[in-house]
Formats: sequence, structure tokens, C-alpha cells
Amino acid sequence: MHRTDPTPALRDAPPTTRRTLRSLAALVATGVLLVAGASATYAHDTLLSTDPADGSTVPVAPEAVTLTFSSPAMALGTRVVVLTPDGRDAAAGEPLLDGAAVTQPLSGELPPGRYTVQWRVTSADGHPVDGTFAFTAASGTGTPEPTPTPTPTPTQAPSPTSGAGQTAAPSPTPSALPTIDPGPRSGGPASFVVGALFVVVAAVAVAALLAARRRRP
Repeated sequence: MHRTDPTPALRDAPPTTRRTLRSLAALVATGVLLVAGASATYAHDTLLSTDPADGSTVPVAPEAVTLTFSSPAMALGTRVVVLTPDGRDAAAGEPLLDGAAVTQPLSGELPPGRYTVQWRVTSADGHPVDGTFAFTAASGTGTPEPTPTPTPTPTQAPSPTSGAGQTAAPSPTPSALPTIDPGPRSGGPASFVVGALFVVVAAVAVAALLAARRRRP
């Protein structure tokens, strides 16, 4: 099968067609730069540090935990859960966003022991990112609620039906720890830039080829 070399046809094309092809090449180069810039701008946020630090031991349970990211997060969809050693969520209210820092205040009794922090933030590109870290408090804060003194009851003799034949009731199973739903993930604006760029490039290429074919003798 004989193949036709398109180079002579392009070389013999009218000046208008050659200028159109040069403009097309410049448009493609500009599109590549735009896509590269959009990808860098809309990169996912990265957790840089936490306070308290992951795996550290602090003298006293803190009044808040702070997470610092590579870029500011969005308030929508951002959540921080701080589980105490006894499994309670000590987070008080919504997280506070200040630049790239996300601070979650704590309240209530904060006993000593290991704390687990589950976090999720929405990146600037709209993608949710999440993770977990932990720290240990050597001593707690807060005043525990007073435990009521039980009232003594008179001792009763066991009934004939009670005794060794009875089976002790099973202890209640502890409830599952709260988890964070990562939520739906959607594409960033970079995908729209790429789609629009290729539509423009295809339209210009078709127009240039049609013009070259009409001008050929």
C-alpha cells in the first residue's frame, strides 16, 4: 500500500494555512503549560505537622489539637474527632480554620492515657483527605462528675430457684468507635481545563486541514 508523504503538501500550502498551523502549535504549547500550572495549583493538601505530635507523650491532656497542612483547607466537609482513652469524643464544636492550620477545641473530662485523633479536611481542589494520629497524656484535666453513694440494702436469703443453676447475664458489648465517612470524591478544575483545551485544538486542526485542501490545485 502506497503512503503519501504529507510534508510536501504542507510545504506547498498557502501562507495562511502555514500561519494557522503555527498558531495551532503555539496553542498546544500554551495548553500544556496551563495544564501543568493547574495541576500544581490544585494539588491535594498534605498534613505537615500536628500538636501534640503523633506518637508523643504530653504532661497534661491538651485543651485543643492543631493540624497544619501544606495549604489552607475548606471549612465544608472538615471534621476532627478526638477519642479519649475511655472511647468518648472530646471534640467541642466545629474545627477552627486559620490559614493552613485546623484547630479542634476539647472539653469535658480529659483523663490520662492514649488519645486517638481522626481527621478529614477538604483540599482547595475539592478532594477530601483524611488520616489518623495518636498521642498520650500523662495526666488528665477537668473535674469528674461525683459518683453517687449507693444505699445499702438489707441482705436477703437466696430463693430456692437461685443458685448454681443460674447463668450470669453477658456483659454489654462496647459500642463501636465513631468513624468519619470520607464522602464522595469529585474531580478538580484541572480536568475541565484539559477537556476545553482539546476541544479548541480539534476545532482549529479541522479548520486548517479543510482550508489546505480547498487551496490545493
